[in-house]
Amino acid sequence: MRIKDYIWPVIGLGAVAVSAWLLYHEWREISLDDVWAGLTAIPMHGWLLSALSSIVAYAALAGYDHIALLHLGKRVSWFFVTVCSFTTYALSHNIGGSVFSGAVIRYRAYATKGLSGQDVGVLVGICWFTFVLSSVFVGAVVILLEPGLLDRYTEGSHEGWWIALGIAMLLSVAAYIFGSWLHLKPLAIRSFRLHYPALPIVARQLIIGPLEILAAAAIIYFALPAENNPGYLIVLGIFLFSFAVAQASHAPGGLGVLEVVFLTGLPEMDPATVLAALLVFRLFYLIIPLILGIVAVLAFEHSQFGRSGKQDEA
Repeated sequence: MRIKDYIWPVIGLGAVAVSAWLLYHEWREISLDDVWAGLTAIPMHGWLLSALSSIVAYAALAGYDHIALLHLGKRVSWFFVTVCSFTTYALSHNIGGSVFSGAVIRYRAYATKGLSGQDVGVLVGICWFTFVLSSVFVGAVVILLEPGLLDRYTEGSHEGWWIALGIAMLLSVAAYIFGSWLHLKPLAIRSFRLHYPALPIVARQLIIGPLEILAAAAIIYFALPAENNPGYLIVLGIFLFSFAVAQASHAPGGLGVLEVVFLTGLPEMDPATVLAALLVFRLFYLIIPLILGIVAVLAFEHSQFGRSGKQDEA
């Protein structure tokens, strides 16, 4: 178990080190003054729209937990679920290994509401799958609308292959919907039963999940300048690709990974302005939520400590 405990942190740190090395080669001709100039050049409405997009993104993330609880048939107050979801994602996005770190945070919170470890495991699985399903769905649409997008990361044109990939991705989403329509029997493993989500649950997944992705990508888009900007759809596609690579790398906060993927994917734009937009994204999507999440955790633990103290006195 000791080896397993260290595997993902080592992988994450390794990804950060590799990304830092790649960034060094990308950033050699970019000065901090250039990046600061990029930040100051962002108009006030750009800052406001980026901030609003981050609020929409985290509101949609709260919907992940609501969907999972609806599937489980568990009733938990709307406020508690929203705060728990916000805290979970605010911390796990920065820690890395979001599935595992998020499971620990959720179990600590939802156990106080009567959910068992099995319930929390299913909840975490549904939240994770909602994100994957939404990423596949949105990614397929982007690829079919902009089949040359992934050529930004390859040599030559492979639009035919990308279109085939997009169609395959859409078919996988359609197969998932079809399975729900068929009312497939639950998967039974001893006493554990995993029920296939009903169509209303699937509909919510395909609305709320994409909304979160669209809003998160918009944080970066609104912070980018209009000059040489390839448009929201390209930025959305690059964001999806960068986020997938960051998740696979287990780098805390995708540190360095997002920057490398975006700088490679937006060669037509001034690298300093791209880095400035990514700093805005980190501020609104990672840093501010992390601070608020820590405050929420401290407040929760303080309330639990006070409650246990009263029970001891009784």
